[in-house]
Amino acid sequence: MKKALKISVFLFLGLVISCSDDDGSTTTDVNLAGTWDLTEVNVSSAVDVDGDGSSSTNLFDEADCISGTLTIREDMTWSFQQSQFTVTTITNNQYAVQCTGTVQGTGAWANNSTQVQFQGSTLLGILQINGDELVKTDGNDLPGIRSYVYVKR
Repeated sequence: MKKALKISVFLFLGLVISCSDDDGSTTTDVNLAGTWDLTEVNVSSAVDVDGDGSSSTNLFDEADCISGTLTIREDMTWSFQQSQFTVTTITNNQYAVQCTGTVQGTGAWANNSTQVQFQGSTLLGILQINGDELVKTDGNDLPGIRSYVYVKR
């Protein structure tokens, strides 16, 4: 009986190991190493923060003070710098954006074919790989942010 149990355990472990889809690889179709620029900060409804008569769901079109850069290195480390800003409700579906400085972060990263996980800081978390873009989805309604989009230089 003990021999049958040992064989069963051995076969089970062999099956689990051979069927694992995690081979430790960090390669994808996208070369992640490089500098990525923040190009979109999307909100749930179009707003005219700058008062020019044109509304947009992308705060980049409305607030000149927003910027961000993400550097992903081949040695599996990253660094990040982005404008710190808040969106506040004024009245009658009007909103204001106020930039108050810069936030920074560093850490290690790992990825699979669909997402990149940034460890060492809660600023980025997990970003989805969407073609040549990295997208962080927060999914919040105004005055919160729906998503951040980074594009490689």
